[in-house]
Amino acid sequence: MKHRIVVLGAGYAGAITAGRLAKRLHRDDVEITLVNADPDFVERVRMHQLASGQDLPARPLREVFAGTGVQVRIARVDAVDVDRKTVDLTGEVETLGYDTLVYALGSTIADYGIPGVAEHTYNVAGKQAALRLRARLNELRPGQTVLIVGGGLTSIEVAAEIAEARPDLEVAIAARGGVGDWLDEKAQRYLRGAFQRLGITVHEHADVTRVAADGVLTATGTTIPAQMTVWTAGFTVHPIAAATTLAVSDTGRIVVDATLRSVSHPDVYAVGDAAHAEGVGGKPLRMGCATATPMAWQGADAIAARLTGRTVPDAPIGYASQCISLGRRDGIVQKVTPADQPTSTVITGRMGARIKELICASTAWSISHPTMLLPSRRRHLVVTGDVAAQFVTR
Repeated sequence: MKHRIVVLGAGYAGAITAGRLAKRLHRDDVEITLVNADPDFVERVRMHQLASGQDLPARPLREVFAGTGVQVRIARVDAVDVDRKTVDLTGEVETLGYDTLVYALGSTIADYGIPGVAEHTYNVAGKQAALRLRARLNELRPGQTVLIVGGGLTSIEVAAEIAEARPDLEVAIAARGGVGDWLDEKAQRYLRGAFQRLGITVHEHADVTRVAADGVLTATGTTIPAQMTVWTAGFTVHPIAAATTLAVSDTGRIVVDATLRSVSHPDVYAVGDAAHAEGVGGKPLRMGCATATPMAWQGADAIAARLTGRTVPDAPIGYASQCISLGRRDGIVQKVTPADQPTSTVITGRMGARIKELICASTAWSISHPTMLLPSRRRHLVVTGDVAAQFVTR
């Protein structure tokens, strides 16, 4: 009988894992099933573009994986039983059995129990959420305020994209700490200048404790008025894994070893946001596309190696850069150490925007070309003239 591999989730991590497994293993030996709720591959790193009014090309999963041997099943995962090795799909009586499971269900917004987030905010955690934000944005009149809550990469990109697309609106950011304060000083200065150019008001050290229809309340009692609030204050994983007997972290992420294999169930692998994996330096890898892709490489190659008797890769995953788009014509590329610490190497302006766009485009391209980028111990960002690309060396 064929070895049954089931991949749950077709975001960056799940889709790349499924495609890479199809290239690494012979279809006479394995049956690969990819389960996803949306029929299209969603470029999550572009949701701020979709929300601001830009149209993105459709990438139907069945077309992406046509001819690869990967069976695409459009369904929502309801539950996983890792002891019986089954997956329950919403609305379907038949359960899906597996021999190896790849859990890549990703993440959604974290509201931290703050009142009003569910009722009064919008987000860019997925395609439908971004489209709802887009519809509400179109309803706003000139002079009205859009408030983005959060100070991370997503917050910055959403604020810049909306400010560029709708210069008639007032755009503001409210962050618990600083905005972009993890960047090198040069990058921080450039970011502040970009905010000034775009007319973005920044409220730092503004810990939001309640959201209402007309703005937010902070821990100091200050009210920040807004006709629309966008919540980008963090992400959390779906509760499905925590409801199983899998070993999970205190945040519900599946605890895995260096090969992305569950420490409690050896027939389960986790990749992307759903995995609690240590990177270079021993720190847990942060959620994001930058970690989803190398985790997919590592996990797929580990599964293929174990099934074929080859050496299992277990090199720690490191970082290369942080890329921030500031609208369509501006950006920041912050070079970081493998342990994700900023360096003094910073690329800004149009060049930064071009690099960010090329990386986003190449990541989407790699979904259907999963063997062109191979994992290794070292990852670098190379820039030559107007061309930039991530590459790896052995």
